[in-house]
Amino acid sequence: MAGKPSDMTEMPEALTDHGRLLRDGLRCLHLSGAIFLRAEFSSPWAYESPESADIVRMLRSGDQRVILFHIFTEGRCRLALPSTGEEIEVRAGDIVILPFCDRHRVGDPELARPTAMSELMPPPPWAEFPIIRFGGGGAATTMVCGYLISDDLPFNPVLASLPRLMRLRLADGPLAHWVDASVAYALHAASGRGGPDDPLMQRLPELLFMECLSEYARSLSAAEGGWLGALVDPVVGRALACLHRQPDQPWTLKELARRAASSRSVLDQRFRTLLGRAPMAYLTAWRLQLASRQLRTTTATLAEIAGATGYGSEASLSRAFKRQVGMSPGQWRVAG
Repeated sequence: MAGKPSDMTEMPEALTDHGRLLRDGLRCLHLSGAIFLRAEFSSPWAYESPESADIVRMLRSGDQRVILFHIFTEGRCRLALPSTGEEIEVRAGDIVILPFCDRHRVGDPELARPTAMSELMPPPPWAEFPIIRFGGGGAATTMVCGYLISDDLPFNPVLASLPRLMRLRLADGPLAHWVDASVAYALHAASGRGGPDDPLMQRLPELLFMECLSEYARSLSAAEGGWLGALVDPVVGRALACLHRQPDQPWTLKELARRAASSRSVLDQRFRTLLGRAPMAYLTAWRLQLASRQLRTTTATLAEIAGATGYGSEASLSRAFKRQVGMSPGQWRVAG
């Protein structure tokens, strides 16, 4: 059956505007970070990163999530992730993102014993921008490393479904040129006085992360799963656009399926396959993510936040929040 004209004109926009939906999904996160290290290696070389918990302690991020990224500016090497068995070749122009800060090995794969990164870096806090020079004097590989810190909430539907390792291979174009210019600016600012206080330096890692995820999402098919893959699925992508655009609406599975031009059973199955949860469970997680962000960044009352996020009352929001987070909204606001 044909839908109403307004329905039919909304759906294609929801499907094709992946970048806007991605930014919408990330906008509720409090992302901050820095480009904190330049490394100059020469063959043969290899290093192994610390465990994620050790990196968290090193960067003093508390209970927040650390997202690492490496921008390779010269040469080539191998990067391996022991936790998943993944191993990829990286070269100049590649960007590697590690959303879960997993321990990883980088360098020449034939070296049996990589050097621990802790042996190469000066202990924090750093009085100046660290530069690592290490290796046997052969072919050069250089990279710039950075990190982002984000609220690591148990109901965050975006970060929770990202793959553990992402490689972005930029073709020569506007994004590649922007990344090159951004890295050059970051290195220049970091070497001067007051670099960390530069407003652009404070936003640069966040902008890099969002642009890279947008580009990465465009290269995916829905079959690859996860939140990014779900954006390009013709059914789930429509549903996500509806939930993100109007989280305050009294959604039911029936209405969401109608807006996604799907049956309820197909929508539910595809949601579970791609995102690991049912549509209404995702909606709960998304609403709580929005509410948690408003609690920490606005002075809105609990009643106002409940209304904006689809909860009919303060009591309903409080019950859902305490069930998922283990504390009341008021306690969460004060703790932040």
